[in-house]
Amino acid sequence: MNYYINKTIKANLETATMKITEELQKEGFGIVTRFDVNKALKEKLNVDFREYHILGACNPVFALRSINAEDKIGTILPCNVLLQTVDKGTEIAVINPISMISGIENEEIKIIANEIYDKMQRVISNL
Repeated sequence: MNYYINKTIKANLETATMKITEELQKEGFGIVTRFDVNKALKEKLNVDFREYHILGACNPVFALRSINAEDKIGTILPCNVLLQTVDKGTEIAVINPISMISGIENEEIKIIANEIYDKMQRVISNL
């Protein structure tokens, strides 16, 4: 099982960001963090790097359920979404929540992860 679900679309990073944001919103997720990796690498290390952005996506209902079921789950929240420029456009990858919780022995968390997995599959499929 891959630790991510991905798809490459023929779009620049800005357009891809808008598309993934829209699809996530349809599933109840909002973007709570944005990290421009290439900008940070340029500023901190003077390294030129391809466009590589990480978005933190959160669904408040799932976040609350998860925290109530497992109080340390915040160490792996929010769900990360990667956008990176590739030859054919922009690759978008989201974390596979089932693999993310593989070390957690909590049945409620497993149920939640499966529900989020279904939503993330729809998000990526609809791009």
